[in-house]
Amino acid sequence: MYKINVFYSIEDEGYIATVPELPGCSAFGETREEALEEIEVAKNLWLSAAAAEGRTAPIPHESSVGHRLTV
Repeated sequence: MYKINVFYSIEDEGYIATVPELPGCSAFGETREEALEEIEVAKNLWLSAAAAEGRTAPIPHESSVGHRLTV
């Protein structure tokens, strides 16, 4: 599993989730749970697009969810 970072964005007034190992893979949600659901969709789309283009997906290094609160 890929590591997922989730943080609250005051500017966007919601949560942003990213997968650091997949460049450009991010998602937004009004709640932390929604952001986590959306990042799963984004991650699967990223991996599908990479496979369709003949690219090899990066090997996951971690399987945890990181948390960060930016104030």
